[in-house]
Amino acid sequence: MSSFVTEPTTPAGISTRSVHSGAMPEAHTGSVVAPIFQTSTFMMDTPGDTRAGFDYARTGTPNRSDLEEALCELENATFAAAVNSGTSAEAAVFSALLGPGDEIIIPRDVYGGTYRLLKNEYERWGVGVRTVDLTDTAALAAAISEKTAIVWVETPSNPGLDIVDIAETARLAHEANALLAVDSTFATPILQRPLDLGADLVIHSTTKFINGHSDVIGGAVLAGDGATCARAAEVVERLESHLASVSLGISPFDAWLTRRGIKTLPVRMKAHCENAQAVAEWLETRDEIAEVLYPGLPSHPGHEVAKAQMNGFGGVVSLRTDTEERALALVKSTKLITLAESLGGVESLIDHPATMTHLAVADCELSIDAAFIRLSVGIEDIDDILADLAQALDATAGAVGGGAASADGAAADDADSADGSDREAPAATRPTVAVV
Repeated sequence: MSSFVTEPTTPAGISTRSVHSGAMPEAHTGSVVAPIFQTSTFMMDTPGDTRAGFDYARTGTPNRSDLEEALCELENATFAAAVNSGTSAEAAVFSALLGPGDEIIIPRDVYGGTYRLLKNEYERWGVGVRTVDLTDTAALAAAISEKTAIVWVETPSNPGLDIVDIAETARLAHEANALLAVDSTFATPILQRPLDLGADLVIHSTTKFINGHSDVIGGAVLAGDGATCARAAEVVERLESHLASVSLGISPFDAWLTRRGIKTLPVRMKAHCENAQAVAEWLETRDEIAEVLYPGLPSHPGHEVAKAQMNGFGGVVSLRTDTEERALALVKSTKLITLAESLGGVESLIDHPATMTHLAVADCELSIDAAFIRLSVGIEDIDDILADLAQALDATAGAVGGGAASADGAAADDADSADGSDREAPAATRPTVAVV
């Protein structure tokens, strides 16, 4: 059993599904929380006759199936495969559904690892990779061709938070017999369900908001009913065949942790969204910030589309400072907010994409401005988050030869080391903004 396939039903509310889907009491003991099935193989009573559909853990485990069931019900999907990373989820889609001569269209703002994977691995197999501004449906209409097999969308995108009209993009893709795949990691099924809007595939890095506790690496691929176009009809069969062959499944323990994280996903996403909105609005008032990107702001170019297709605007805020020097000083000056890659955990994280998560696109058309910062807003008290950002911005004054000074005239002692190489390790950093 390498994936979960289900027939659509009339579901309970999404918070109820988050708690209960794939999380029924364990049958043998009545344990309210399912055990971790840490085994490599499963007993049979007669040859080839499995007790619950499981024979060997490479192809499936009860914990993995529980997680896949929950994801299916949250995304209104008919198929789910829980795998061992977000990149593995992407590789499963690319390997199962692309071949020599095919083309994939990707957005202008895309996760650096996605671009690296396609350019380094799939392009050499004869897959064409074309970059298009997918916020402009006319540009997609002009670019799509009979070679296009997949239109790959991130919405909101990483790190620029572009918003793509899923329904209109699906229409254009399907007219050309191409699949629409949506990386919905930043939204989660709590805020956005792409299959309901016409997408064929949904991809998640479950490492991020879905698990939500920065202690798991995982991913997921979900699919709809295959009725959108001729190419879509074979998606599930090809994914199942590929996944059975290459063994990308998530481990029992990571599946168990991720399923546990989903139980609080609705309440966590509500807190993330509320805090991110407050942070974005506050950042707009600061002179040191040249631009704030957050779909919940009326100033965001995709605000109206986001309002139409999302139930909230997410927990990531991106910004550009007035100078590169200030950006580098800012990310090493926070005390409560941790400088680290990844996002979506309960704790706030700050990232300098040009030198961290998006270094893979540094020398191409997708390169990230060095003044750009991505902020994953956690669920801490909003006053503490804002206080930390305020002191960090004040501390950057020395890095730019003046600028906005703090109220007491203090500047960062080490602000002239703007590359951040002397930042203390997280374990040695004790927050002073909030006592925790």
